[in-house]
Amino acid sequence: MMAEAGILIVGAGPSGLALAAVLQRRGVESVIAVDRRPAGANTSRAAVIHARTLEVLEPLGVTSTLTGQGLRIPTFRVRDRDRVLVTIDLSGISSAYQFALMLPQDRTEQILLNRLETLGGAVTRPCELVSFTETSDGVEATLLDNGTTRTVRASWIVGCDGMHSRVRDQAGIAFSGAEYQQSFVLADVRMDWPLGREEVSLFFSPAGLVVVAPLPREHFRIVATIDDAPELPSRSFMQELIDTRGPSARPGHIHDIVWSSRFRIHHRVAQTPRSGRVLLCGDAAHVHSPAGGQGMNTGIQDAVSLAEVLAQGADSAALDMWAAERHRVANDIVAFTDRMTRLATMKSSGGQAIRNAAISIAGHMPFLRSEFARRIAELNID
Repeated sequence: MMAEAGILIVGAGPSGLALAAVLQRRGVESVIAVDRRPAGANTSRAAVIHARTLEVLEPLGVTSTLTGQGLRIPTFRVRDRDRVLVTIDLSGISSAYQFALMLPQDRTEQILLNRLETLGGAVTRPCELVSFTETSDGVEATLLDNGTTRTVRASWIVGCDGMHSRVRDQAGIAFSGAEYQQSFVLADVRMDWPLGREEVSLFFSPAGLVVVAPLPREHFRIVATIDDAPELPSRSFMQELIDTRGPSARPGHIHDIVWSSRFRIHHRVAQTPRSGRVLLCGDAAHVHSPAGGQGMNTGIQDAVSLAEVLAQGADSAALDMWAAERHRVANDIVAFTDRMTRLATMKSSGGQAIRNAAISIAGHMPFLRSEFARRIAELNID
């Protein structure tokens, strides 16, 4: 590993890979990308890529590969069991990508990594940030590189290392927010599904919500709220959720579980994505509800926009403008997804009835449907 670097990127998830690849494409020298894991993600996790993200990745040359491997879904519907409350049609949004692209995160990461390597870059694994100190003209970082301690001096350190970011914590940047009370279960399954593979469906029910989204390879993603989630949700557990919350006239039938997990979600925003020579992207800068599938998309957009500023000389005023804008975007998305989550998870029967009636009324207003489609696709973000 080089002892000197222009930019040290800590974390090689979607944000870190996008940042490294765009910097490599722009000819920025001395970029080091490290990740503490010995290999990239091998689970689907974040599974939707929105129109704005596909747009910003076009210059990198990966958008056609992503769309070629993903599943294009033009419709998002909110249902009260068998009754449709609102249909959001993405086929009319102002973009060349008039759909939500369903693609498991491990495949998105592999596409970004392949592009980085084609451009001459690489990720050093397993390599963990131990600590760093800021100097007058950069940072000095201690790394544990496959068991060997190394020191790297860099002009900038970028934390793309997730919600528990060591870069953010060591920089002393506050991460304000809270954790939602409910937990979530997630499963990728093979199943017979009466609503086909052309829509993402969000079901409201008295027992809670469940979301069903098609994935490539004839898989489906199921996400549901639950008060006491098992560590590894079983086929029978997920089937009961579909039976009690999904369509009742023609229920779905799960054949087997491909992968399942449970998780808790937070809504938090870093006090700033820039502090001196320290920069933050993705979950290191903001975490929020998975409502609308905004998380990975916003992180990639953080990274691409940061890469452009760094490639143009890392002017301090330009970085401050980048930080202010991305902080505004993060706060806006956290507030948006928080409202969606609280609406979807309310437990009062009276509140649920009012919510469903209000959504049904809004569903008859073309302007509101169009605006929501634009918001989901993140086309409101410059």
